[in-house]
Amino acid sequence: MENQWLQAAMWMGLALIAIFLSVRIAISIALLEIIVGMIGGNFLPLQRTEWLAFLAGFGSIILTFLAGAEVEPQILKRKFKESVGIGFFSFLMPFLGAMAYAYWVAGWTFPQAAIAGISLSTTSVAIVYAVMIETGYNEAELGKIILAACFITDLGTVLALGVFFAKYDWHLIIFIIITAITLWLLPKFTPWFFKNFGGRISEPETKFIFLVLFGLGGLALTAKSEAVLPAYLVGMVLAPFFVQNRIFSQRMRATAFSIFTPFFFLMAGSLIKLSVIWSSGFLIFMFLLVKMVAKFIGVLPLAKAFKFGKKGSMYTTLLMSTGLTFGTISALFGYTNNIINQEQYTILVTAVILSGVVPTIIAQMWFQPGKNNNE
Repeated sequence: MENQWLQAAMWMGLALIAIFLSVRIAISIALLEIIVGMIGGNFLPLQRTEWLAFLAGFGSIILTFLAGAEVEPQILKRKFKESVGIGFFSFLMPFLGAMAYAYWVAGWTFPQAAIAGISLSTTSVAIVYAVMIETGYNEAELGKIILAACFITDLGTVLALGVFFAKYDWHLIIFIIITAITLWLLPKFTPWFFKNFGGRISEPETKFIFLVLFGLGGLALTAKSEAVLPAYLVGMVLAPFFVQNRIFSQRMRATAFSIFTPFFFLMAGSLIKLSVIWSSGFLIFMFLLVKMVAKFIGVLPLAKAFKFGKKGSMYTTLLMSTGLTFGTISALFGYTNNIINQEQYTILVTAVILSGVVPTIIAQMWFQPGKNNNE
């Protein structure tokens, strides 16, 4: 029986190392946690236990929820062309490009190629949101447009996964109905609940949000979907309320970034195996290249057309090129449903995780625009 406390100490020690490195070299803590997790996963006796998988999974859920809460409906309305245009082509171009490469060049079957295209079409809400919070760009208009575009991109990913591989049964119908009713009631019920039960040391507000996320996540799994999918929608419908309750939003953020997200990012990094990178390095590189080139084709011309500025356009394109949560989820869906094999899963997940590291480092180091103008 493993010593779970020593395991927890090793994982948290890696999180502290990532923080020390972040202070020293001024790179996003999310990225450094992935890199440190990769090193730990290859050279330390780390174990991905059930409790770790739960904490990491909940880290992705709460990050996705908080990112959804940052997508202001006013931005989607006021910057509809920018958000929807960039988000849609950010999904479409890498989806078609990666699927074509997997099918025509790598020789995968069409269902396997579809999983590759879906996995590599995503933009990582978790990474983009973490970078936005850390740099303060979530308060700038450009950052809000990027977050809104992320929602459109990942919505395309979810719809594609449903269109290609959905299992239409009564579980799915129940999940859709209950989710729709919940999303309709939440904007009305949440302010009442916070007014009557909020402000206590026991944090009933946080427990209420967690109850909603757990409940819808459980229904999603019952419907053979994923728990993070409704979290974004819950965040979006509560976004106007969260804008008016910044103190609670900051408390939720502190809870997420101090406890849950380190396990999520570290575990994601630990999935990168150096032996697989060595044996399948060329294919991993090509998938990463196809994704980034397709993202540039889909996003950069639009960003320039919308007058984001030189740095703003590159920064937007690079952040939209990231991938992690939904990409990994899509690949895992393919593996657990016997669509792709373990080697293909490892290749896709490694390419997805690298797409979370490479473009974000480039964006952070060389293309950060000003917060008050797009430069």
